[in-house]
Amino acid sequence: MATAEHAATTPQPGHRHYEGIWSWIFTVDHKKIGVMYGVTAVCFFLIGGIEALLIRSQLMFPNGKVVSPDQFNELFTMHGTTMIFLALMPLSVAFFNIVVPLQIGARDVAFPRLNAFSYWVYLFGGLLLNASYLFGGAPNAGWFGYANLTEVPYNHSSYGIDFWILGLQILGVSSMAGAFNFLVTIINARAPGMTFMRMPLFTWMTLVTSFLLILAFPVITVALVELMFDRLFATNFFNPAAGAEPILWQHLFWLFGHPEVYILILPAMGIISDVLPTFARKPLFGYPVVAYSGVAIAFMSWGVWAHHMFSAGLGPVADAVFSVTTMLIAVPTGIKIFNWIGTLWGGSINFKTPLLFALGFIAMFTIGGLSGVMLASPPADWLENDTYFVVAHIHYVLFGGTIFGLFAGIYYWFPKVTGRLLDERLGQIHFWLMLIGMNVTFAGMHVLGMEGMPRRIATYPPGMGWDTWNFIATIGAFTIAVSMLVFIYNFFASVRHGQVAGPDPWDGRTLEWSIPSPPPPYNFARIPIVRARDPFWVQKYGDAGHGHGRVVPMPVAGGAHDAEEARADEHGEGIHMPDPSYYPIVAAFGLAVMLAGVILTNLILGNPPGTQPAWPPSWVAFVGLLVFLYGIYGWALEPVSGHSS
Repeated sequence: MATAEHAATTPQPGHRHYEGIWSWIFTVDHKKIGVMYGVTAVCFFLIGGIEALLIRSQLMFPNGKVVSPDQFNELFTMHGTTMIFLALMPLSVAFFNIVVPLQIGARDVAFPRLNAFSYWVYLFGGLLLNASYLFGGAPNAGWFGYANLTEVPYNHSSYGIDFWILGLQILGVSSMAGAFNFLVTIINARAPGMTFMRMPLFTWMTLVTSFLLILAFPVITVALVELMFDRLFATNFFNPAAGAEPILWQHLFWLFGHPEVYILILPAMGIISDVLPTFARKPLFGYPVVAYSGVAIAFMSWGVWAHHMFSAGLGPVADAVFSVTTMLIAVPTGIKIFNWIGTLWGGSINFKTPLLFALGFIAMFTIGGLSGVMLASPPADWLENDTYFVVAHIHYVLFGGTIFGLFAGIYYWFPKVTGRLLDERLGQIHFWLMLIGMNVTFAGMHVLGMEGMPRRIATYPPGMGWDTWNFIATIGAFTIAVSMLVFIYNFFASVRHGQVAGPDPWDGRTLEWSIPSPPPPYNFARIPIVRARDPFWVQKYGDAGHGHGRVVPMPVAGGAHDAEEARADEHGEGIHMPDPSYYPIVAAFGLAVMLAGVILTNLILGNPPGTQPAWPPSWVAFVGLLVFLYGIYGWALEPVSGHSS
């Protein structure tokens, strides 16, 4: 691997080694970082789920009194923000970390320390965002932060919006760092012979998603910086009292926000494209078309943002153009669905839990896509905008789509990470409870929307015709909660006592199933040579094999080697891996303190929101800057590691 962090050097006598919790805190191993991403994301998912249960409890009956209107505003703002930025995106990144290097035959990501830095920045950003609950109230303007609801003259009761702005900026740093890392890894670290048209579809979608992240996050960063300057330094980017146009925020936010939808859904599509061939025992139908349709979705996602703004008064020409582009983007998505069905057609299907979640993804995402085509029509959107019809649509796409796809991945790759299988009976109970609960919760919201129930209302009077559907939706939400309890129990029980999986429990097709479970720190003792699209399947059964065959040794880079060298390779001897490092967590902590210091000093001094930070720079931010610079300095001068695993 042609990066400085992977240079093979003479082992240093004093190389660092940590055990216990320190081995996780200072790790730069992509698999451990992936596990930490996944566990943290699931924890935030549970927090977002609790927020959702409070919302549904409030709306279960008319004139609900579970929370106050202000608390309700905070809950739905934090629910959306948490689910999108702290749960679904990072859970996808967990799979990027764990799976991509294994699928492309690499020993690690291109920049291991940057990878660790990305995780710790994400963790500190999420903690800062949720710390707003402790400092006078969480953000309350919706997860989309529309101006002028976020301007000081209209929102000065708490620091919640400031925490939201700074938290998202920190999370953006994490996303950008991770995206560049995976982009370089996929382009430069593929095993010999693994051309782009031999990459697994999940790796393909990771590549496409990384491009979207790199291009999309600067847009929201610009918008957040402008909003931060409006609130803290009395500028007027979005302040209508000074003649500014608040609609500028909508353009910037949704220019990021719609590619963001595909940042969330493309990894799930990649997971489905790997799960279906495994459990249908067939190659993916139309592989090139599925790969290129993902590229087409990413490209077209930049031309549809204003369908979120049909009711904002853009005019008939803009409405017509964005209506057409929104309908056109359904074409590559539909192509994927037909290819997935074609993969299943005529296959020897094994209905294990990963496949059930994959089938649930296809069905639920199709429903979400159909309602999306309805919303692509401006006249229909004018009627349905800001009603519960839109709430139903986004949840069928992101819950029925992204979450079902991610759970398919969890059940599929859990044995590779842990060496044990999740309990199949509990997994199927989890699936059916989640599928039933999801439809009970969100299907009726289509009706609520058509009957005129607005989004973002804290309560409603009796007699509106909304009582029954809200009651049913709340029952469905608690059914989803029960399904998650089943999963959590299954997870912990299987980690401790689950059935031993072996290296290839699903009869897999791709390289990650050719190595032990869990993988050794170096992944591959010898880098394989890839000679087919499904390399491990071909190794097992030949180019056209479908039956059980004899596993033959996979060709390895470097040619033939003698028996003594082969034995050394099996134990990872002579393989150089990067040392653990504490500088990434130091730099991440310093970055978080530096940005948080913009508002923490005012909090400490008791100044109201919107007060310009003390100048010269507030002392908390200055301390954070020093810590950040120390971390970066130590990171830059840290000796290139070279110890043998």
